[in-house]
Amino acid sequence: MVNSRFSVAIHILSLIATTSDKSLLTSDFIAGSVNTNPVVVRRMIGVLKKAGLLLSHSGVAGYELLVEPKNLTLLAIYQAIDGPEQLFAIHDEPNPACAVGREIQHTLEDVYTSIWQAMETQLQAQTLQDVLDQLRT
Repeated sequence: MVNSRFSVAIHILSLIATTSDKSLLTSDFIAGSVNTNPVVVRRMIGVLKKAGLLLSHSGVAGYELLVEPKNLTLLAIYQAIDGPEQLFAIHDEPNPACAVGREIQHTLEDVYTSIWQAMETQLQAQTLQDVLDQLRT
């Protein structure tokens, strides 16, 4: 199953960034936009607050971004939600008597490291503002 936490985090941050009346930003309102349970939203908001991306005040509805969208990279969001350190897992214990089995783990580690680095570079190059700009088209 594909993990959608990253997309949900971007969705929540985009909604917060584009909603002028911050008092509307309850977990129920956000959950309605994301189409998920408010508990999921509250958990994600807790993670984003802990990472220093959001601020809220006890007893008052609403959230505010602590980082300007143009300065908030997608990599920072990904890291805030504890994205996996690896995109792909390598299967355990391939057959060492097989020519492919003997080398596949090392070979895939190199391939996956290259893919991971490319992904990080792309996420670092994109900001929440880039996402918001595309939403407005």
